[in-house]
Amino acid sequence: MDGLGHGEMGLLVENFDPNVVGRMRENGYESRSGSDNLDVASGDDQDAGDDEPPRKKKYHRHTPNQIQELEAFFKECPHPDEKQRQELSRRLGLESKQIKFWFQNRRTQMKTQLERHENVILRQENEKLRMENEMLKQTLGVPICTNCGGPAVAGEICYEQHQLRIENARLKDELGRICALANKFLGRPLSSSASPSMLQGLNSNLELAVGRNGFAGVSNSGINTLPAGLDLGDGAMMPLLKPTMGLEGPLDRSTFLDVAVAAMDELIKMAQVDSPLWIKSLDGGKETLNHEEYIRTCSSCIGMKPSASGYVTEASRETLMVIISSVSLVDVLMDAERWADMFPSMIGRAETIDVLSSGVGGTRNNALQVMHAEFQVLSPLVPVRQVRFLRYCKQHAEGLWAVVDVSIDGSSDVSSSHLFSSCRRFPSGFVVQDLADGYSKVTWVEHSEYDESIVHHLFKPLVRSGLGFGAQRWVAALQRQCECLAVLMSSTMPSEDHTGITPSGRKSMLKLARRMMYNFCAGICGSSIRKWDKLQLGNVGDDVIVLTRKNINDPGEPPGIVLSAATSLWMPVSQHRLFEFLQNEQMRCQWDILSNGVPMQEMVRFAKGQEQGNYVSLLRGSAINTTANSMLILQETWNDVAGSLVVYAPVDIPAIGVVMNGGDPGYVALLPSGFAILPCVSAGQTVGESSDGPLVKPHVEGYEGGCLLTVGFQILLSSIPTAKLTVESVETVSNLISCTIHKIKTSLPAT
Repeated sequence: MDGLGHGEMGLLVENFDPNVVGRMRENGYESRSGSDNLDVASGDDQDAGDDEPPRKKKYHRHTPNQIQELEAFFKECPHPDEKQRQELSRRLGLESKQIKFWFQNRRTQMKTQLERHENVILRQENEKLRMENEMLKQTLGVPICTNCGGPAVAGEICYEQHQLRIENARLKDELGRICALANKFLGRPLSSSASPSMLQGLNSNLELAVGRNGFAGVSNSGINTLPAGLDLGDGAMMPLLKPTMGLEGPLDRSTFLDVAVAAMDELIKMAQVDSPLWIKSLDGGKETLNHEEYIRTCSSCIGMKPSASGYVTEASRETLMVIISSVSLVDVLMDAERWADMFPSMIGRAETIDVLSSGVGGTRNNALQVMHAEFQVLSPLVPVRQVRFLRYCKQHAEGLWAVVDVSIDGSSDVSSSHLFSSCRRFPSGFVVQDLADGYSKVTWVEHSEYDESIVHHLFKPLVRSGLGFGAQRWVAALQRQCECLAVLMSSTMPSEDHTGITPSGRKSMLKLARRMMYNFCAGICGSSIRKWDKLQLGNVGDDVIVLTRKNINDPGEPPGIVLSAATSLWMPVSQHRLFEFLQNEQMRCQWDILSNGVPMQEMVRFAKGQEQGNYVSLLRGSAINTTANSMLILQETWNDVAGSLVVYAPVDIPAIGVVMNGGDPGYVALLPSGFAILPCVSAGQTVGESSDGPLVKPHVEGYEGGCLLTVGFQILLSSIPTAKLTVESVETVSNLISCTIHKIKTSLPAT
């Protein structure tokens, strides 16, 4: 009866579930020991003769106060000694025997309740086991062979028949794999009833091209297979969040992981200092990929090389220090929207298709996702590169991170396969290491293969050199954006004016300028983030791209029909000289029709970084033509080794006044125009790599030195969205571009 110890009984009382008592009462059991006390018979009553009827037992019901005191003492001490019972007897006005019997009955009641509670749990476990047993019986009713996957046959079968079944299962699996690969890489479906000789030849070709697992060079012997998740160390595995959606073909989760790990390994090799994969130029500046060493030490992760001619490889590497922490940079790269916002001149559109893993322990470590992006050069003569790729993030040490991209073929649909065939990214990305004072060291690697035949001849040397899509352009944009972010976050923003604008007003101006820059780049390249329609007009030059779209609900642009026209040409002046000419407000009257032939005045200038020429300014007409309704022009400029930009847009005076006071810049309607200036690669310079060796820029008659200029205008043709375009309106915009280019050439003689 007293088998439970003091500590166990106290713990039981504290954690006892009152619902158990309710179920016990429903079963017809109710103990009186907690509230009633049995009056025990005396010795005379027990010795009474058998012929005398026994006297009825008397129950003495305790008062609520007595029960409360007893229950409280029971929780502290289920086994009171004689002294404690005497104290309770004196305090509650009960006999010592009543106290003793109450505690005995209470312990018995508690033990019974515990046993009944355990019985309920055991019955539930028993029911669960019974159901599992039934399921096993049903499974055993239809046995499956573990070797061949077919139904097991009762009785013994001969060894030859067993081997035939295994071989048949293997051949079925191989046939399905070959059909899927053929559908993916050949661009047409392959019937499973194809002849054996055809399948054998096709299998050999596909295996040489893409490997047994669908990717060349990625095998289980070189890379540890991760079939269920990412390796966290110490034998722990992190499961993937979900299967990849929207991706067809033989690519499964384990294959994605194999490719990501192999790509990360290749990126680390290519980012190492003094790596034999890179050959420095004689002056110790530009590095060129050692193609033979790359073939020997690295394995391609993205399948077979296109058989069509015209495909070339570009590879570049760049290292610099930027004012951003490694974790902050990784967070930006793993967020598609923030990534595109940081590189507006290079990324037209970015989206995350699927997240296979969001990381470990609340960080981006081992994060893996499938993404799609549009990479662009600011010229309508260079097609946008649409790439679907894996992005994998890994923390290699404290303050040392790496993010790698590698192309994947995301669709087996023949109609959409051309979107991803013109360019593919070999393992590319960056390694970032924290330094002191909030700085980081970034080593950026870009390696891709693209169809050069679709690039205009003016831009082929630029793209081959890596200045179009290479590492030098990425790090230059990264450094510029990090400096701009530091200015935005600074409480004391630098300013070259003395207008007394508040810090919140400066930040609003910078945000408005950033949106203007983003819309300008989207109009130049025809990014799909805007629903542009391309116009084909016979009276407009082949090098002039004309796009149009309707704006109805966007408050950041005037409503109506918007037309964008852009073209690119070679200029016989240096990049620096042309940039200085276009950004100078005093010389603006020589080419800008909005100035009416009169120099402009600079009202405000906000520096965006340390480099000269990186700023946002607000211009107005000079005192000669200033009126109450004079126009203001918002302008942003930047200049670095990878190119220069001058972008501007007319703005409404009341609206810009709200922004300068810290108001929301999202409701300021503007249509940007401007210029993009890119360097021109010298003849004879090594500009890329192909399977046949280094690529050297050919001599193009009439295009030595100088720079490449892109001119773009966005104009509101009609404030009525349903209005129809006319040939005259399109010709007007085309003539505006031609007139502007002519004025620039005549005002800026070649040097």
